[in-house]
Amino acid sequence: MTKNFVIVERQGAVAVLRFNRPEKLNALSPEMLAAIAGNVETLDADDEVRVIILYGGERAFAAGADIGAMAQLSPVEVAQAGTREYWLRIWAVDTPLIAAVSGYAYGGGCELAMSCDLIVAAETARFAQPEIKLGIMPGAGGTQRLARAIGPYRAMEMVLTGEPVGARELHAAGLINRLVPVERILDEALELAQTIASRPAVAVSQARKAVRYGVERTVSEGLELERTNYELLYGTEDQAEGMEAFLEKRDPDFKHR
Repeated sequence: MTKNFVIVERQGAVAVLRFNRPEKLNALSPEMLAAIAGNVETLDADDEVRVIILYGGERAFAAGADIGAMAQLSPVEVAQAGTREYWLRIWAVDTPLIAAVSGYAYGGGCELAMSCDLIVAAETARFAQPEIKLGIMPGAGGTQRLARAIGPYRAMEMVLTGEPVGARELHAAGLINRLVPVERILDEALELAQTIASRPAVAVSQARKAVRYGVERTVSEGLELERTNYELLYGTEDQAEGMEAFLEKRDPDFKHR
């Protein structure tokens, strides 16, 4: 019988991808990554879905990679395993992604959370890049995204020691958007997602692209894309409706066009 590694739930314009490998603390085996990538792509192609939440449950978001499946691999076998392709597919989606993190977010789980646009974390959440303890290093964005989020010195300590860091400290450092009690984790993520989903979809898409593009390039390159996208939005129905509603002192009725 094929294992359902993820369960998809819909709440209006928001989709929740609930990881379903609790016996392994949602460890990211190649099959698990393939399921996440495939489902994220399917939802990304659905015009009715405007925000996707990744959620692993209260005990663990994702406790790293499946070490049992990796221990005896050669460099060539690692390259041929196909996991890089799955990560690239996740990173390529256009729909905003929110990570709802509770419990463990270790290794690939930490990298998966950082692949999202926003992170809502429970006070119980702990993040780590423990690969150094296994004689390897992060390979799916851990060295790059972590340094950009919390600074190179704090990131260097996490990467070189492999020790976990609590959500409260990382919230203060800027990695986490919202810190909530564990029983509020999914509700808080849904509220944030519904707020974003209520905004004009074309503007959300262009603004998201500008932020993501800018942090990976020079300030001047980011400013150029920001200005281009800003100007293009003046051709949308939602721009006309948004400004008209503001002038008329009423709530806008966005059509996402």
